[in-house]
This record gives sequence, structure tokens and C-alpha cells, in this order.
Amino acid sequence: MSKFFNRKIEPDFKGFKDCILRKTQPMRVFFAEMFLDSGIRDKIIERFCINCNLDRNDPVNYYRAEIALQKFLGYDMVRCCITPVFPDNVSSKTASFGISEDAVASGPIQNWKDFELYPWPEISSLDFSPLDWLEKELPQNMKCYVTAPVGIYKMLLGYEDMLYMMYDSPDLMKAVLEKVNAIHADFARTVCGYSCVGVLWGSDDMGFKSQTFFPPDYIRETILPVHQTQARIAHESGKLYFLHACGNLSEVMDDLIDAVKIDAKHSFEDAIVPVTEMKRRYGDKIALLGGIDMDFLCRANETDLRKKVRNVLDICLPNGGYCLGSGNSIADYVPMNNFLIMLDEGRNYL
Repeated sequence: MSKFFNRKIEPDFKGFKDCILRKTQPMRVFFAEMFLDSGIRDKIIERFCINCNLDRNDPVNYYRAEIALQKFLGYDMVRCCITPVFPDNVSSKTASFGISEDAVASGPIQNWKDFELYPWPEISSLDFSPLDWLEKELPQNMKCYVTAPVGIYKMLLGYEDMLYMMYDSPDLMKAVLEKVNAIHADFARTVCGYSCVGVLWGSDDMGFKSQTFFPPDYIRETILPVHQTQARIAHESGKLYFLHACGNLSEVMDDLIDAVKIDAKHSFEDAIVPVTEMKRRYGDKIALLGGIDMDFLCRANETDLRKKVRNVLDICLPNGGYCLGSGNSIADYVPMNNFLIMLDEGRNYL
């Protein structure tokens, strides 16, 4: 591994933010990844002995190791793992819409009684001590990001059941989305009050290979307002709002840009729209994150992977608005060497 990471880079969140906002041509390649699965994270920490003697059961030491790891890999942010918890082990006993026992197809809220009995999370009960610690200890040239699982409404209602509810019980579906909106708004206001937070990163898969899950007009009217609230709170606090959303969102991309006002879009798949094509379409309006296709990242040899990374950078990096990363996230099944090769090629690009 000595052949990798020969070029040293230092965290530079200001430069990262300027790149996202396309203020200037970046002087180096910046990286962005929504998360690393714990398995590959632990392998890298062990392989390079990154704060490996710390007690990982101590929450403070977890973040000490996380800061060291992200600096080693070349990132400008660390992930703070605080998030609202929506229980999914709540069973509807009075379901009127449920058509499947599949947890993805059907959720715990099926009618108004379920809605009233559901144990909605209270933001005031969350433990914000990690942010309190990061506020004092995070290096000055780094920030943290917090993820907001806005798409939790799909778990609460179920994918299949939602297709019925949007016509048979639209008021219930609207009420769930409004409740999710209110909870995440409280969460956003709290985390955005910390100066160490640089990015609020919303997640909400809205489509599949050929189109959106729900009609575009329905998404505009009922779902995008939740993201609009998140983006507004983030921007009012001087933070960035990123959106992770899988699927073909071509029909609502203009709405995400003009109405929601996302700063960056994450999650790309070559079989849908390659990130290079997204740069051509939207690169003058928003930043694009990642895009090294997951299947390719897993299967490619080193020569082809380095060539692919350089090609993506050739197209996406001019004028800023692009950060190198995977098409989705670094899951445990991603070969560790390929992940490191991708980062190494980015380090050596300029």
C-alpha cells in the first residue's frame, strides 16, 4: 500500500464549500461519500493502524478515530451519526390497506388509529453530546455533516400501500408527510445551530431505473416540500443541503434545483444517467457528488478504474461543482483496494 497516498492533502472545508458552490476552479480534487460501512471502515483503520489503540466502545474515541480516518483518506468532513429514530417494529393491528407482510411493502401506519398510536420521535430526547464534543474538538479546517432520513415516510407507510393510499386515503398520507416534515424541521434547526456542522444531508430514494416511484406532480406537491423545509433551514444557518436520492429523477430535477434549492445531488448509476451526462445537463446549477458506478467500482481492475476516474474528472471537475466518490456509498462488498485506488487517482489528478 506504500504506492498509494504518496501525495499528502490537508482538510479544507472552505475549499470544499467553494467547490460545491462553483465559486472557483478547485486547486485539488475534493471527495464526498455519504458513508463507509463499518466493515470496510474497520479494515482500513486496522490496516493502517489509524488510532487503532483507542477503545471503540467509547463514543468520544469513535469520533477521534473518525477524524483521523477521514483526514487520512482525504475528506474534509466527518459524519455525525445523530438522527431521528422512527421505530419499525410497530405492528398495525387495524390495517385496512396492508396487502403484504413484507416490511418494505407495508408499514406500521395504515390508518388514522395507527397514526395516533405511533411512537413519534421527540427531537428533545436525542443525545446531542457527540455534536457538543465535535463543536469543541473538530479541527478548524474540518466540518461534520448530519444525515436526515427524510424518506422514512416510505418505511412508515410501505411502498405498495402508499400507491393505494395516495388515492384512497390522501389525507392520511399527507398527515404522515407533514408529521415527518415537522420532526425533521425540529431536527434541522437543532443541528444547524452548531457551528461545526457544515452540511445537512437529506436522503430519500424517489425512483428506480426508468422513472420516479410516484407521479411527478404528486412528488412536487407532497414530498418535495419536506426537502424544501430542510434546505431552507440549512441555508438560513449558512449550511449546505445535499440530497441523496436513487433512481431516475429526470422529471423532477428542475424542481429539486429551482424550488427545493439543493446544493448538490448524490447517487448516480451509469445504467440510469452517468454523472458525466448529469454534469452536462445540470453542472452550471448544482454540484454533483460521486458517480463512479458501484458495479464498475467493484469489478474493475486498477488500470481501468484509474482511467475511469480520470475521465470523470476531465468532464466533471472544470469550473468546480464536482466531488469524487462512489455512485452510492462504500458498502462492505466494495473491494477496499479499489476504494483506495479511486481516492489515490483523485489525489494525483491535479
